[in-house]
Amino acid sequence: MVDYMVVGLGLAGLAFIQTLERNNKTFVVLNDTSQTASRVAGGLYNPVILKRFTMAWKGKEHLSQVVPFYQSLEKKLGVPLNYPLPVWRRFASIEEQNGWFEATDKADLSEFLSTTILTNKNKKIEAPFGFGEVLHTGKIDVQKLLITYEEYLSSKGVLHNETFDHAALEVKAASVFYKSFKARKVVFAEGFGMKRNPYFNYLPLTGTKGEYITIKAVGLKEERAIKAGVFSIPKGNDEYLVGATYKWKDTSNDPTEASRSELKEKLAAFVKCEYEVTGQVAGIRPTVTDRKPLVGQHPVHKNLFVLNGFGSRGVMIAPTASDALYRLAEHEHPIIAEMDIARFTKKHFQDATSKRSRRT
Repeated sequence: MVDYMVVGLGLAGLAFIQTLERNNKTFVVLNDTSQTASRVAGGLYNPVILKRFTMAWKGKEHLSQVVPFYQSLEKKLGVPLNYPLPVWRRFASIEEQNGWFEATDKADLSEFLSTTILTNKNKKIEAPFGFGEVLHTGKIDVQKLLITYEEYLSSKGVLHNETFDHAALEVKAASVFYKSFKARKVVFAEGFGMKRNPYFNYLPLTGTKGEYITIKAVGLKEERAIKAGVFSIPKGNDEYLVGATYKWKDTSNDPTEASRSELKEKLAAFVKCEYEVTGQVAGIRPTVTDRKPLVGQHPVHKNLFVLNGFGSRGVMIAPTASDALYRLAEHEHPIIAEMDIARFTKKHFQDATSKRSRRT
């Protein structure tokens, strides 16, 4: 018997496994790669919501854990993952400049927003009103991280690539059984796949589809991530990741021509050079109605836990959320109310239970 069975290996599952290893716990991982949100993520860490010049939920707290967490992964895996990267916000008007300056005076934002308006010096970018710079930002190579971590877990013999069959899970008071596996506890880190999970699908998880295109722009020569209508994130070798879109009705992982056209249109508003679209990816972000994570313990089965709902900020939220879940699972340490699934349990779980009872 192992201590934990972890279902899902996106950023949430990976972060929790890293926490388990740090605490010398045994585990087995089941993953079918059906959820692609982490795999197509841009990987930026930035505590500021640049559309409104506001601090992201607990942005400073989450940011403080980012560098040490991913540095520990770099050391374990022997690959570079963390790349400091300036993030510039392109201003579309004098009014936006004024809004930026107002934001720099706020206590929670002052250390993250430069008070200097940066003049555009790249002739291939149109930015007559200049840029504002977000400080202490960077990028995690999420794709390399996931691939390398899968190889690491495979080498240890703990990764099993299969679609999890929730109907085959047998939950007892002191342990859980799944096919040939036995564990003390299960952590579901399934992303949008949680919608199929009968134990936690009462939670109000919504899917927000995001798409990116990759472009080859030899003439652009830009080394910063620029936020205008979309992000342009340098990848090296004259390639840039451009995105992302936000769609609430389409729940497929298939890239669309409509999103490609939308991204190219928004890119054309500030990038003024020729480029070639060399790739396009899509994934369903696991988002929540109140824009907070879903972390906690099942209201009935006390050895079942969920780690989900990171939305587009998985790189930043994963380290602190996984640590909070571990402390709950091992030490019964309460999770802060804002991300504890208990905030939804009373209404949503009871409603779901009543519906199942009426059907039977």
